[in-house]
Amino acid sequence: MSRPADPTVRLVRDLLRSVPQGRRRMVRSTLLAATTSAASVALMAVSAWLLSRAAEHPPVLYLEVAAVGVRFFGILRGVSRYGERLVGHDLALRMQGALRLRAYDHLSRTTLLGRSRGDLLTRVIADVEAIQDLVVRVAIPLCSASLVMFATSVAMAFFSPAAAVVLLGTALLAGVLLPWASQSLSRRADERAVTARAELAQVLDEVSHGAVDLVAYGLQDRALARQEVLQEQLEAADRRAAWTRGLGTAGQVLASALAVLSALWIGGQAVADGELLGRNLAVLVLTPLALHEVLSTFTQAAQTHTRARTSISRVAALLDEEVVGQGDRPEAKSTDHPGLELDSVAIGWPGGEILTEGLSFRIGSGDRLAVVGPSGSGKTTLAATVMGLIPPRAGTITSRGQICYLAQDAHVFATTLAENVRIGNKDASDDEVAEALRRAGLPLDPGRRVGEQGATLSGGEIRRLALARVLVGQADGVGQVFLLDEPTEHLDRETADALMADLWEAVGDSPAVVVTHDPVLRQQCSQLLRM
Repeated sequence: MSRPADPTVRLVRDLLRSVPQGRRRMVRSTLLAATTSAASVALMAVSAWLLSRAAEHPPVLYLEVAAVGVRFFGILRGVSRYGERLVGHDLALRMQGALRLRAYDHLSRTTLLGRSRGDLLTRVIADVEAIQDLVVRVAIPLCSASLVMFATSVAMAFFSPAAAVVLLGTALLAGVLLPWASQSLSRRADERAVTARAELAQVLDEVSHGAVDLVAYGLQDRALARQEVLQEQLEAADRRAAWTRGLGTAGQVLASALAVLSALWIGGQAVADGELLGRNLAVLVLTPLALHEVLSTFTQAAQTHTRARTSISRVAALLDEEVVGQGDRPEAKSTDHPGLELDSVAIGWPGGEILTEGLSFRIGSGDRLAVVGPSGSGKTTLAATVMGLIPPRAGTITSRGQICYLAQDAHVFATTLAENVRIGNKDASDDEVAEALRRAGLPLDPGRRVGEQGATLSGGEIRRLALARVLVGQADGVGQVFLLDEPTEHLDRETADALMADLWEAVGDSPAVVVTHDPVLRQQCSQLLRM
């Protein structure tokens, strides 16, 4: 029975297959990287032979081939390095783009993933970018250097089999054993660095979005202290990784020294015994320096592999999350008699407890239903269920016409009013945007830029902007059912009354469900549902 593939490995393989000629690009970049490393080693070997042979003062013709070889390998190293960077980064960026599209596509098909915003943002940005490190800094260098390591050992065997064996042993020590040991020692620190980064992003998100409330309630010191703790954990993980990497690098330097000294001792004995030409001793001694320079990044690559693998596993977990509800509302069918009917409906998020059950009502043209109840009773969950974003836990919901939802806390982006309005209809013309703003009672320049979360708008203006989104998204020839979630929350009485006057005018005779705690607004509705 075959063992199931690791989710991370499976995801990387899928991404490689999704990129046009992905495997060929991977092979080409690996061969180019191997050519670069081999050219560096060959350049050292040929240069060593040239200097050693020139010291014997032979006719200049004897040195011309080696001189041309030095030029050739020097140029080849630069050209192949450029080609490897071009092909390797092209592959890595294509895989990164494919992974990001997968993440966005999955998010667009779900209503809730159970993730905090900061953690989710880290997954779709920083963790997705880890695929680039995995390709460019881990896979390609390790594969290419392995080829060069064995090829160099075979080439050295023509000069001295014993020196070749020692070179291969020290190369395995510096390129396999020491990186593996360093990775093992810093694995927990590297994994913790990835999760601490996500936790820190979540805390920063909470602090930045709740700064006013934190200061108002005197909780800013506690929030900042939590941020400092996470920052210290992240720095401690980085220090641990750096300390371990330093030990591994020191071990690699010692392995390089061992290879050079062993080659000098073995080669010196061979020269003394007449088994090796004296000018070849320089090749035998200096070539290990170039090879070990190729292996010098392996310790860092091993640690990068841990971090990249942890990050990609977090993205894989995100993609494997079960879809909850659906990202978009179902397309409405044309009708002249819009309405909404609930029959013994139970509501609650999938996988969670049922918040309320036995909900039944029917509304049609001209009806206005007020939904009231204490916080946490499920009023906003009812709104999500009515819109079709999550399925009812029991009972049936029948809707006729387009559901027009006025969100309780509609997000305002740091762009123009017009672009914020087009959230409701991305294809809306300038005239349609201006008309929606007029109907919403917001007589502002559509080209005016607003700050993040509507920092330059008042609370009433933000609600009117959200209303303009609803109005610009109304489909022609399709009746509407309005779903208003706390439209007067946090507004003073005068602003709330003015807003509702314009809102009721926009609603007209369309059915409306109003989730509210406002007793004045409740009296303006013809029906009442208590939760």
